[in-house]
Amino acid sequence: MFKLERKAAKIFLSAVLLLTFAAPCFAGKIPDNIQNFISKDFPNTTFRFDGVIILPDNTIYLPLFPAKIINVENLAIKQAYPSGKTLASKPNVVILNNDFALLKVLTDTNGNKTVYKMANPPIELRTGLLPQDMLVPKGLIIPENLKSIVGNLEIKTVNDPGIRVENSKPVVTQLSGSTLKTLAQIPQLKNKNFYVSSPYSKNIQVLNLGAKTPEYSFAQTNVPISMKAYDDKFLLVTAYEKPSIDVISLADDQIIKQIYTKTQPDEIVIDKAKNIAYVSSSEASSIYIVNLETMTLSKQIKITGMCEKLTLSDDGSKLFYYDKKTRDIWAIELDNNYLLKEIGKFPNVSKIVYTNDKIYITSRTKNRLAIIDYKTINLIGEIEICEKPVDMIAFHNRVYVLGAGDNSIQVLDAKTDQLTDSIYLNTNGFSTKINQIENTNIALITDTKASLYTVFDLGTNKVIKSIPIDIPANLIVVTEKVKKINK
Repeated sequence: MFKLERKAAKIFLSAVLLLTFAAPCFAGKIPDNIQNFISKDFPNTTFRFDGVIILPDNTIYLPLFPAKIINVENLAIKQAYPSGKTLASKPNVVILNNDFALLKVLTDTNGNKTVYKMANPPIELRTGLLPQDMLVPKGLIIPENLKSIVGNLEIKTVNDPGIRVENSKPVVTQLSGSTLKTLAQIPQLKNKNFYVSSPYSKNIQVLNLGAKTPEYSFAQTNVPISMKAYDDKFLLVTAYEKPSIDVISLADDQIIKQIYTKTQPDEIVIDKAKNIAYVSSSEASSIYIVNLETMTLSKQIKITGMCEKLTLSDDGSKLFYYDKKTRDIWAIELDNNYLLKEIGKFPNVSKIVYTNDKIYITSRTKNRLAIIDYKTINLIGEIEICEKPVDMIAFHNRVYVLGAGDNSIQVLDAKTDQLTDSIYLNTNGFSTKINQIENTNIALITDTKASLYTVFDLGTNKVIKSIPIDIPANLIVVTEKVKKINK
């Protein structure tokens, strides 16, 4: 029987070097008093990290920052165009008594995006400046006498293609062999969009619910490694041979920002409670921390080894990773000054999961599952598992192991650590990932050989449906449908 080589727990305070990036001035941050002023008339307004202001009905305002914001006791409208309008009436231009201004995005007779044209713009507009990290709405044209507000910002033209690639009309196939005719009959999947990456394409496919053919695609220059959604509004993407994390705005269908790193970033995990993302870089022996509210790098954690299989505990207190060079497994205690803790060795680790104070580790080539007590770093047990275990998730005191060799899911009781169930997918493919849709009991299982994905019920441990798609999927990210602001 293959044994887990366990070293005595070693704790290294000196092994972790925390590099803090200098905090730049974020021109796009709308001051709190202005956010509060707008929210009084328009609750649930989106103040995007790059400065764009989106009202609940998708009306867009561009902010103009004065050279110096005047401190006023009570914020009020100094001038509006048309004159005398209140904010609630959504005027074309709003100038506040602290010299901050708002420009409403309009559509001209040719269908182009623009702002209100004035023969003699007031001084507050002529001397204001758009946020320099802002994604300008696609095709925006600024009147000539307001060109001074652009600064170093690159204004895109009407003819700029962006990243959206139109595909043929989606074909929604009727699902056979079941009384379930459409995925819309599954409440957890209503009003969802599916973003699919494939090892056979650089582009990210955008599928409607149950569709076989993508509605359109996001054109990419490199094959994606990892992608995660944030706040149902943004898609974070890393790609091979690309030293940046791309942020795609799902409302714009554009890359809104590129967060540059010194080396290729790899895997992304997100802590939504803290609004941060952890992004590994095996090449740099580092884990980058991204502030998701500003979409900027905030820290770089230098670690031991070439990290992969990055895993975040549910409570956000620990990160786990595998050193693919030495086969060592490490934990980082995020709430303990980034303390680095060695767990032990295991060959060809395919996945790490942490639940019930235990670490579950699968070996893809040995078809084994090791279980470690985190507090003592003792080996609780090691069991034979499905052939070629490639992925694993924890759900309600159960651990689900996905096997690619026989396309099966094996279920482990996380309290007793006993196998309780084996479910066969019968896809004749090669399974790759099992992705739980957040806050639901539904998981999607991707396959890089068969052109399909499988909908699986984690509550009943049953396969609901296998859905054919045009291209084999490696990753699927599911979000709520997003209103487009450039349509």
